[in-house]
Amino acid sequence: MLYLFYRLLSHFGPQFWWPAKTPFEVMVGAILTQNTAWSNVEKAVKHLEEAEALDPKVISSLDVFQLERLIRPSGFFRVKAARLKALVVYIMKEFKGDVETMGLKPGWELRRDLLSLHGVGEETADSILLYALGKPFFVVDAYTKRILKRCGLIRGSESYGDIQRLFMDTLPGDVELFKEYHALLVELGKGYCRARDPQCGTCPVKVEVE
Repeated sequence: MLYLFYRLLSHFGPQFWWPAKTPFEVMVGAILTQNTAWSNVEKAVKHLEEAEALDPKVISSLDVFQLERLIRPSGFFRVKAARLKALVVYIMKEFKGDVETMGLKPGWELRRDLLSLHGVGEETADSILLYALGKPFFVVDAYTKRILKRCGLIRGSESYGDIQRLFMDTLPGDVELFKEYHALLVELGKGYCRARDPQCGTCPVKVEVE
């Protein structure tokens, strides 16, 4: 799997993803990015920042209608407000609102807890673990599945866990490597390995998988 990483890195360069000022902002972004473009997430995050609400204690104090108004640009704002509230309730209850303390808990225990929260699936949980808390869990998304299938590395029927293990069992368990690799796959998926009109003829990894 490393050959694909280095091919992508040589073509795209470092991505330095996830763009956020604090770990909690990453968590918020992981919820808001569900079913929407990142540009919409940025607008919602900006509203939260302007309201000085990028803090679990502040979001905990907001009523749901205030929160919905702030995150409206991200789409599905009622659903996402409920999910953000569930995440914040967990952080407040278990860690007294301290994200740094949250990061001290073992990764697999955190993953179990996050997956028990309303609206948090595996991709969202692993995004929080990897990008916000520095835990070595590889994030699998639609881009990853599409790219690996087209490269002949998976059949396409594998579960999230099967695909995640393909990375985690063959790569060094390095947080920065996982971050960069996932970000590079997203870049390839957006620019070349599209669901429609894929640019296979100019794909930067084509020569590596033929």
